Formats: sequence, C-alpha cells, structure tokens
Amino acid sequence: MIKANSLPVDLSHFHSYARHSFASFDLRRLYARPPVRRKPFFPELDRSAALLIITIGAEMQYLRAGSFILIASMAAALPAALAQNSGRATANPKTTPTSNDNLQAADAAFRAGSAAYMRNDLHTAHEQFAKVVSLAPNVAAGHTAFGTVLLAQGDANAAIVQLELAHKLDPHDTGAILNLALAYSQIHKYAESASTFQLFEQPTGGAPPTLSPEDAIAYATALSATGQTEAAQTELNQALTTSPNSATLHDTLGTLLAQQQRYDEAKSEFQQAISLDPTLSSAHYHLGSIYLNQNDDNDAVRELRQANALSKNNIDYLLQLGRALRVAGQYDAAIETLKQATELDSTSTTAEYELALTLQSAGNASAALPLFKQVEAARPADPAALTNLGLALVQTGDAKDAIPFYFRALSLTPNDVTLREDLGVAYLQQSDLDHAITQFRAGLDADPNDAYLHYDLGLALKLKDDVNAAIPELQSAEKLAPQLPDPPYTLGVLYMQLGRFTESEAELQKVLSLRPDNGNAWALLGNVYKQTDQPGKAIDALHRAIQLLPNQPSPHIALASILSEQGDHAGALAERKIAAALTRTAISRQRATFALESGRALLSQGKAADAIVQFQSAVAADPADAEAHLALANALAMQGRDADAALERKKAQSSPETPGTHR
Repeated sequence: MIKANSLPVDLSHFHSYARHSFASFDLRRLYARPPVRRKPFFPELDRSAALLIITIGAEMQYLRAGSFILIASMAAALPAALAQNSGRATANPKTTPTSNDNLQAADAAFRAGSAAYMRNDLHTAHEQFAKVVSLAPNVAAGHTAFGTVLLAQGDANAAIVQLELAHKLDPHDTGAILNLALAYSQIHKYAESASTFQLFEQPTGGAPPTLSPEDAIAYATALSATGQTEAAQTELNQALTTSPNSATLHDTLGTLLAQQQRYDEAKSEFQQAISLDPTLSSAHYHLGSIYLNQNDDNDAVRELRQANALSKNNIDYLLQLGRALRVAGQYDAAIETLKQATELDSTSTTAEYELALTLQSAGNASAALPLFKQVEAARPADPAALTNLGLALVQTGDAKDAIPFYFRALSLTPNDVTLREDLGVAYLQQSDLDHAITQFRAGLDADPNDAYLHYDLGLALKLKDDVNAAIPELQSAEKLAPQLPDPPYTLGVLYMQLGRFTESEAELQKVLSLRPDNGNAWALLGNVYKQTDQPGKAIDALHRAIQLLPNQPSPHIALASILSEQGDHAGALAERKIAAALTRTAISRQRATFALESGRALLSQGKAADAIVQFQSAVAADPADAEAHLALANALAMQGRDADAALERKKAQSSPETPGTHR
C-alpha cells in the first residue's frame, strides 16, 4: 500500500521523506510456492509525491554583486548622515569635542570597511563596521553595513540585531529591509521574512524595486512556507519576466510546482533550467526525482548520477541516487552508493535506513537486520522502521521476535492494511493460522478490495483445510488482480486436489500465460493432463518442467509413470534412475543443512569440539558444500588446528557450490 506523506511547504526543504521499501520476495514461500512479487511493502519512494530537496542556501549567497552596490550606496549616504549628526552635535551644547572626532573616525572606518568588503575581505570589513556602529550608534547606514557583513559571514542572528536597529533608525532604508528579510529567511523565520519583503516592495515613490533572482527565491521560499503558494508562484513568474535566463529561478519554480504535484509542469521547468545551465546540480537532482516519481527509473538514474557528478559528497543526492538504483533493480550499485553515504555521514540514520532497505530488497535480510535494529533504536516511534525490522526478522526465520515490533507499529498506525498483512504472515510462519486469519480479516475490514489480503486469507484457510472458504477468497484475489500469478496457481492446486481437473487446467494455463518459466506450474499441469488421459500433453508439460527444475525428482517420477503406461519401459526406467539420484542428493543436502545448523548452534554456545563433529557430518553428507567446509575451517582454527583449517578452506574454494548457493 502506498501512503503519501504531506509535503512541507518550505521550498528549501522540499521533500517527502521515504519510509518504505520494495520487497521483491514473499515470506509465504514457507506455505505455498512463492509469488513472483508481492505488493510494495513500505515502498522506498512515494510514487504520488517525488522526494525533492532544494537547498536554497546553496543558491542564495549573501555576498553578491547586489551587496557590493548596497555598500557603495551606503558609502555615499553615510557622509550625509554623519553631517546631519555633526550638525545636531554642534547645536547641542552638551556635545563634547570628541563627538565630531568620533564622527570623523566613523566615516574613515566606514570607508575602510567598504573597501574591504569590495575585495571580499569580510574579516576586516567586520572590524571596521563594528567600529562604525560603536562610534556612530545612531546612524542607520552603519548598522545596515555591519548587518550585511554579518549576514555574509553566516551569522544571521547577529545580523538581524543590526538590521532591525537600522530599520528602526531609518524605516526607509531599503538595504536594511532587504537584508533583514533575507536574514529572517535564513533562520527559517518565514512569517517575518515575508512581511519584511512586503515592506521592501512598498515604494516610497516611483516603481517598486526589482528583486534579484536570488532575492526573489528567498521571498518565494518565505511565501510558500507561510502557506501563500499562489503568491510564491506569482513572485517567481515576475522574477522570470526580468530574468528569463536564470536557471535557478526555473529550478525553484519547478520545485514549487512539484510541491503542488504538478509534475509535468515541474519537469518542463527543470529541463529549462538545465538547458540554461547544464552544471546546475540541483536541477538535475530535481529532474531525476521527477522521473523517479513517474516510474522512469532509467532516466532518473541518469539525472541523479549527473547531479552527484556535479556536486560531490552531497548526502541528499547520494541517498536519492541510491533509491533510484534500488527501484531500477541495480542493487549492487545502490548498495555501493548508499555505503558511500553512510561513510560520508556516519551519524545519518536515514543513510543507514536506506542501506538496510536496499539490502532487504536485494534479498540479503541477514545483512539488513543489524542496520534495522540500529535505526529502530534511534527511531523507536517510527512505524516504518518497526515494520521493516519485523519484516527482516520474519525473512530470517524469526517470526516470534518480529511480532512485538509489528504490534508496536500497529499501535502507531492502526489502519495500516499492509501492516495487518505482514503481521498475519508472521503468524503463518509460526503456523498460528487462527491469529493469521484474524489479521487478514481485520485488514479486509479496512480495505475490502485488497487482492493480496484476499490471497493471504485464502491461503491461510487452505492450510486450515477449509477449502470451501478458501476458494472464494482466492477467486476474489484473482478477480481484483488478474495480473498476479499466485491466486490462479493456488486455485489450480486446490482444484486438482478436489479432482476438478478441468478447472485446475484452466487456472494453471492462466499462471503460465503470466509466467511461462514457472516450472512448478508446468509440473502440476503435466499431472493434470495425466489425470485427464492426455499423455502427449502431459509428457510435453513434464519435459518443460524438467528443463526448468533440473534438480527436482518429482517431474521425473511423474514422467516415468506415463512412459510406463505408454509401454516405454526403458524410458521409464531411465527417469526413475534420475529421480532416485536426485532424491539421494536432496536427502544428503537436507542432512548436511541440519548438521551445519546444529554445528553453528553448538559453536555459539562455545562448544567447539561438538560443533566440529557436526560440521564434519555436514561435509560428509554433502562434500560439495563450500559453506560446510568454511564452517569447519573456522571451528578448527578456533582450536588452533591451523593446518586442518587451511585444508578445509582450500576444499571450499575448489567446491562447485559457493556458500549459500543451495540454502
């Protein structure tokens, strides 16, 4: 189920946090043949709301040409202001002679500060303008200049103090008003920023001043953050009339449109931004996010790679590229990208979580599990983290420990239908059919048209031997989601067991039209043809099953039976021999697996000697099992038997089966 988060209105933090992961595997494999794909379980990207992040700060530098002009204009204005103050000092009999000296010193400091600012020497400018406001505290231009330098140095709070004082001393000082609005925006006081920008647009005479593209972006950010979306769009459109070739304006307008889910219009703006400035990394990032939203994963990866190439070590860009690669099924590249993000910021829980989701999607739940546990510790009230941790536990066979995490998530999101489904699956893994059925029915109460829940419920009822109740649920799932192969497959099995072979054949044909490489379906269909006295079709179907399932003995056994009935006793004997050999191999592997797991359990208890006995049994049962050889090697090394351990490692390397190939 896809759940869209509400989008924040701040354009400088425009994103819908990714909470979910695609699970391309199904835990119900323990109870029926695994479905090809289950529905998105906590999908990593809300397809209804692109995850777009724009950092206005990167685009709105306060040390700009406009600021130089401002300083220059103040340099011209300050002498007049000082002259007025000097006149007042002369008229005031209490004024000491040093007052005029202070004013002259302030004038000199202002000129020195202006010169320093013009050559981008902010440290010297800071010192000189600090002298100005100390020597001439009642001159607005000095406070405006000092505030401008503080803003350029990134100290917005200190800048606001100076700029507010300048505005109080001279309400018509447009330089103070503009920089005060920018400073408010920088510390996310968007209501104050918007109202101050409005003061700037109220001319004292003549036409209102024109904002630079950067200032217009800051104004639009403030308007959007205060819920004035239309006004924000109007401001950006007005800015584009005077600066039509500003890539950052097009990029920001696109972000605002995307925030309103007007994705096609947004895409056009991002493309225009890139055509104007191909090096604008944020536009590539945003366009890639739009492509990802529109299921165009290849184009998304292309644009996000370009964004990362242009802006190295940007963790947001890395995370989004990792998500796109995951959705595109490029798991190795996604894992590498997200590991880079975790190395870039080892404290980022989001990077850790995205890496866990990708490992889980790639089928490596064991590697994802410790990461999910760390995320859950950092976000104990995050239902997504709780649910994915529960899912990873179920995937690794620990449904008992998963269930409490599911219930914690359910307490936070009681109407989450998908969560009900996964809780039911956890109960299924424990063979607790009654509780599983309860959860599936609770989910259907909330969403009667959920095909997956109907399938789950039908499967649980089948396992409970309530065939009459199971069939309608499976039929509902098939009707609601005809593209899924699981409901017709399970119906085909049920109908065959009930002797309803015509209906079974029809359902299995549906499966094979959807998944022609499903060997189990071919094997079942061969048996159905055998039961309906269609030996030619049965033989063809079983040959296809054998081709797809070369290690399964059952299709060979069924084929041997048909060949024997056809009088081909030599062919039947050959098939039986193959089946017998495959059965022996399967039994040996089962023994090896049991011994291997027993050895691991003993080793975890510190019983190395007993573990070695079990590992030796495992390699004896299946000499080709590299995993068993490696386990034995590690146990032998723990006892100091390095030569024996080296021999086992050599056997593992030469084994045709690398670790994990058949488990």
